[in-house]
Amino acid sequence: MRTELDFAPLYRSSIGFDRVFNLLSNRQRLNAIDTWPAYDIVKTGEDDYRITMAVAGFGEGDLDITQERNVMVIKGGKAEELQGEYLHRGIAGRSFERKFELADHVRVDGADLRHGLLTITLKREVPEAMKPRKIEIGVAPSNEPLRLETDRQVA
Repeated sequence: MRTELDFAPLYRSSIGFDRVFNLLSNRQRLNAIDTWPAYDIVKTGEDDYRITMAVAGFGEGDLDITQERNVMVIKGGKAEELQGEYLHRGIAGRSFERKFELADHVRVDGADLRHGLLTITLKREVPEAMKPRKIEIGVAPSNEPLRLETDRQVA
């Protein structure tokens, strides 16, 4: 049974969405979905977002956040502290790496770590040239200046 979707028909009627189709295809190929550490994604405004990740036990020096192009990577790792023999180990402290695909023009605005929660603020800043603009319908511009009927000389 084939579970992968075929996006070929969509290529015929869409332009510039290659990256989106690739993201969807790659997401389908992931077999194991890692659910640790837990996180929330919240839209806080028209162009503002916030990711909150539960990273209890990690300090600022144990976390690394990088953004390259349209991918934000959050890595966490701690040096192993052996202070006795564990009879039960229920507090997760293993290393992790979580990747977030960011849309075009989304940048990381800042990060804060409080009470075991890593909060990352994101902002979408669309350049002025990329914002929607109204296109007037009319005659295409030419090199020749326009002449009015009254400008013609009557013979």
